[in-house]
Amino acid sequence: QLQLVESGGGLVQPGGSLRLSCVASERTFSGYVMGWFRQAPEKEREFVAAISQIGGSTNYADSVKGRFTIARDNAKNTVYLQMNILKPEDTAVYYCAAKPLELSDYNYWGQGTQVTVSS
Repeated sequence: QLQLVESGGGLVQPGGSLRLSCVASERTFSGYVMGWFRQAPEKEREFVAAISQIGGSTNYADSVKGRFTIARDNAKNTVYLQMNILKPEDTAVYYCAAKPLELSDYNYWGQGTQVTVSS
């Protein structure tokens, strides 16, 4: 059972930056596609970014393109989300997720970390 633990959330002013981290419990981490999702109050969870098993392919939601960067370090079982030029509308609980390549849906989820963008 893959376990994911996020960290790095917090309160930041508009225009600021944060880096989220997600550490996985298994050495088979490199076999999973990793993603970041977020859920704002009273809104549905939405896709933010994803990265392939060895990091050669990434994709982003249009709302974060050019501001957020997803990366992974398979030697450390960790995936990152660098968030720059943060906006109040980025405020949400951010979740790390994992799935084998052959699945369409993510089947492992972290507990989430709160990101609040406010002056």
